[in-house]
Amino acid sequence: MAKGQKGFSLIELLIVVAIILIIAAIAIPNLLRSRMAANESSAVGSLRTINTAEVTFSSSYPTIGFATLTALGGTAPCTTATSTSACLIDDVLSTTQVKSGYNFVVGGLTGSPVIVTYTATGLPSAVGQSGQRGFFTDQSGVIRFTTDGTAPTNASPAI
Repeated sequence: MAKGQKGFSLIELLIVVAIILIIAAIAIPNLLRSRMAANESSAVGSLRTINTAEVTFSSSYPTIGFATLTALGGTAPCTTATSTSACLIDDVLSTTQVKSGYNFVVGGLTGSPVIVTYTATGLPSAVGQSGQRGFFTDQSGVIRFTTDGTAPTNASPAI
């Protein structure tokens, strides 16, 4: 740079841009892994909430037993609990059945006239992006997982 000129040369600017790109290349994968770990923790928490809600529902409505996600929740603001809208879980989980990058399904409702079993799964919306592991629970309350994002069963390892 000639005497008396102020500012940066093109080479100096290119070096700064290259350093920023190198830092970004290191940081972005770590950020994505952290986000997937947070989504997985949220999914486990949601399954625990579903377990608690199912037990509460079956105690509150013993002639029905366990319930679907829709029946466990209710439209916000949920103020009056009924057997079709129990206000036990948040409306995001009960209506959209998607939370923090995971899709939730309650099924396996068996028994007549009282439903005595249920299964609940939480699977990543996009394996490798929103989460890596799939989660499962049932009336036993044990949360199980698979490492590849597929649907676990009651034979999968427990957390």
